[in-house]
Amino acid sequence: MTKKDFLPIILGSDENAYGTARLFREAYDVRPLLLCTIPLSPTKASRIFDLEVIAGFEREDVFPGALLAVLRREAAKYEKLLVVPCSDYYAGLLCRHYDGFEGLIANRFNSESLLETFDTKDRFYALCEAHGMDYPKTAVAAPEERESVLARLPFDFPIVVKPENSNATDYLRCHFEGQKKVFFFDTREQYLAMIASMNGSGYAGKLVLQEFVPGGDGAMRVLNSYSDADGAVRAMCLGRPVLEYYDPKSIGNYAAVLSCGDGALYEKMRDFLQAIGYVGFANLDMKYDRRTGRYLLFEINPRPGRSSYFVRSAGINLMKLFADDVVYGRRGGCVCNENVALWSNVPRGILNRYVTDPALRAELARHKMDRTLKNPADRSLARLYHMARVDHAQYKLFRQYWFDKEKETP
Repeated sequence: MTKKDFLPIILGSDENAYGTARLFREAYDVRPLLLCTIPLSPTKASRIFDLEVIAGFEREDVFPGALLAVLRREAAKYEKLLVVPCSDYYAGLLCRHYDGFEGLIANRFNSESLLETFDTKDRFYALCEAHGMDYPKTAVAAPEERESVLARLPFDFPIVVKPENSNATDYLRCHFEGQKKVFFFDTREQYLAMIASMNGSGYAGKLVLQEFVPGGDGAMRVLNSYSDADGAVRAMCLGRPVLEYYDPKSIGNYAAVLSCGDGALYEKMRDFLQAIGYVGFANLDMKYDRRTGRYLLFEINPRPGRSSYFVRSAGINLMKLFADDVVYGRRGGCVCNENVALWSNVPRGILNRYVTDPALRAELARHKMDRTLKNPADRSLARLYHMARVDHAQYKLFRQYWFDKEKETP
């Protein structure tokens, strides 16, 4: 039997996984394989991929053997197997166990030591310091320093507080009242009330306290890139988030992004990524500080971002560049986006209500909206009904949780 050129194997079943599958389908008319522990809402009733549920797939003792079995099975049918993680956790599992996959994965991943640098904010900001990258004023508190850290803060309230790794298992598995991925506090009393609740939950990780950089959602920036196996950056696309999610499980994730360009920023980020030897997809979160005119880097996620379909809206298909490179050996110069396009994961009615900046609202009105999950090639009645229910639920979540970051903290 003649083997097909390649199979994309996508780890996850969220909107990121759906968008990644859609990009492969649009570029190559291939049918990707999604592997997950539990099918999530964004991939429900879809017909553009195959989905395989593996019990305990996210567990350290299950993942390596389960993925290896899939790789061995599919290697008989495809010349090359491409694996794309759609969460930081899957990226970590791939990096830690890569040498055990018998060379069956055609694409490379970052070293475990580099990945550990991204996983914890204190190590990441030390890396930024070493390479001259700007980042927010920060203090890191060990569990026994959660109260005393306030005496040594190099900034005043309001502050932003995060666990050192909000996606780590130890944080996700503990539970306390008001738990979030990111906290905003106006006063010491608000912060200490949260700490009292957290201390009873069993969470034993560090906390990262940062100065709140003025500006609402429109001051955020997100940059998605792809670097080849030699560490050369092949594509970059900058986006201006115009609205974030506010519910506790999703706060900090982008609900809508307006693509844009910045030549000086592209050059600086390209130099940084190449200097640290980065390979594969990167999702960099930052905020524009209007006081200084600088971009302050928050984190690097070693995978395509949940909102990374905005890059396709701007005209760049990262999965095509990726497969052209790894499967076909086609490499060109670095593509840097300058186009303006609007991507959203929520209905336009939500943007009209919760994007409050008049100039930004006027800009959004000039652009057609592209949505990852509203795929013209995936419109069964079951899919359309499900997506209508998802949109209805999003209106409810914004009514319940939205607040104006320019004026208040919750």
